[in-house]
Amino acid sequence: MESGGGGAEAPHYPRIVLVTGACRFLGGYLTARLAQNPMINKVIAVDAIAPSKDLLRRMGRAEFVRADIRNPFIAKVIRNGDVDTVVHAAAASYAPRSGGRATLKELNVMGAMQLFAACQKAPSVRRVILKSTSEVYGSHPHDPVMHTEDSSSRRPPADGFGRDSMDIEAYARGLARRRPDIAVTILRLANMIGPAMDTALSRYLAGPLVPIVLGRDARLQLLHEQDALGALERATMAGRAGTFNVGASGIIMMSQAIRRSGRVTVPVPQSALWAVDSLRKATRNSELNVDQIEYMSYGRVMDTTRMRTELGFEPKWTTLEAFDDYVRGRGLTPIIDPKWVRSVESRAIAIAQRWGS
Repeated sequence: MESGGGGAEAPHYPRIVLVTGACRFLGGYLTARLAQNPMINKVIAVDAIAPSKDLLRRMGRAEFVRADIRNPFIAKVIRNGDVDTVVHAAAASYAPRSGGRATLKELNVMGAMQLFAACQKAPSVRRVILKSTSEVYGSHPHDPVMHTEDSSSRRPPADGFGRDSMDIEAYARGLARRRPDIAVTILRLANMIGPAMDTALSRYLAGPLVPIVLGRDARLQLLHEQDALGALERATMAGRAGTFNVGASGIIMMSQAIRRSGRVTVPVPQSALWAVDSLRKATRNSELNVDQIEYMSYGRVMDTTRMRTELGFEPKWTTLEAFDDYVRGRGLTPIIDPKWVRSVESRAIAIAQRWGS
């Protein structure tokens, strides 16, 4: 898997920044942060849907433009706005209500193609930041202990958001090759969690019953939603070209996460059909696919050395702290008291050790 990102790095702070996906969680809050930065002259927020009044108020001095990035009109917005920095945060992991997987793929991949083509043609653009995902690595029982930015996937994602993100990254690298004067930064964000952000993982862990594949216990590396914003802001302002894994330090096992949130584990057979059916029914989550089930089974952990040494970013929350903040912030009522579960586990281990000796 390529780690390349771009050529020359911009020597100064961005003047005019355009953010796609401005009505989504990360895009909206990033727009608000950038609009508060006096070093930035102008922030242009772009989305295909209109923002709520509350979001528009949060965006402050940012200028909102309603536009679908699949439309060539986006090139006019970039050119007329004299945009020098583009943050692409519009890729979505779940399909819109009005369409299924095919609609989502078109929104993600065709949108990125059109946006990067517009960036290539605009002489003013000097910096492009892509919000990508650790899902490009997939999940496999024979994965390395930690994925580096140069790792190859044992089993690349076949479909869904991971596959879309691989395609989008390829287009971003293509832009970097064709315009070496543009610093292209790709941020592969670990699975995000927090009190405010709605993700497949947070919904999966919020249900009273959490199905897991029998005999599996995934290693999870998470990223607090506020750290995800911090990483995007850092990349926007510092403009370091390249690909960076972004994740919190430490890991949490799936079984540990379930215990800490007071949920009840429901082991299901290994059979893929049983797993898919059980997971969907238990979580009422129709977007779960084989790649996501493999993540829930094996997890994924990334090496974040480059994030700290080259991008100069250090998450404020560890994986464990991020998860606990999610549990507190969502006000999850324990189905089973986690302290009681830990006490039973400790007694069971002690008994097993005595029998073993």
